Amino acid sequence: MKKPRILLADDHKIVLEGLRGLLEPMFEIVGAVEDGRTLVAEAERLRPDVVVADISMPGLNGIDACRHIKKTDARIKIVFLTMHSEASYAAGGFDAGASGFVLKHSAPQELITALQEAIQGRTYVTPMIAGELIGSYQKGKLRQLGTADALSPRQREVLQLLAEGKSTKEIGVLLNISTRTAEFHKYRMMEQLKIKTSAELVQYAVKHGIVSP
Repeated sequence: MKKPRILLADDHKIVLEGLRGLLEPMFEIVGAVEDGRTLVAEAERLRPDVVVADISMPGLNGIDACRHIKKTDARIKIVFLTMHSEASYAAGGFDAGASGFVLKHSAPQELITALQEAIQGRTYVTPMIAGELIGSYQKGKLRQLGTADALSPRQREVLQLLAEGKSTKEIGVLLNISTRTAEFHKYRMMEQLKIKTSAELVQYAVKHGIVSP
């Protein structure tokens, strides 16, 4: 029987090696990447059955990377494996199209279960936050991190790179846009969000889960 094909994404090599050792007996590991932009490119190239991704990654966070991947190939399932235990991160992940949400301090078998559920077309959320997630939805109080609805996908990409300390010139190179266009996105965001300084932009990015503190 053919093994399901898995693409791994985490910005820590030791985590990637640990995942490879855990999953290889049951799955075919087709690749391992360390940032969100490479994840999007490799998902498009390799077309895995499932992506296992962290949320906090440089260049492009896991939630926004998930959005890109699902637009390119909705068939690819995505399971988040993260340290973020807040229900709002799970909500942001599922809103982006994810099939599973597992915490890094969960038992290893839980990740395998989440992958098996995703492959079968079902959704899995770790029991550690399932009650909080459901309760928040029922109360209508859940603020979904990672969506930052006031911003376009391109603006969120620019914002993450700004928050990571990239200049508008560097952002232009990374996103294949002109420096002037990168600057336009920056100042347009500041205008939309009524933000006056770059420091406040960074605070907004952290608050909305676009980058980690």
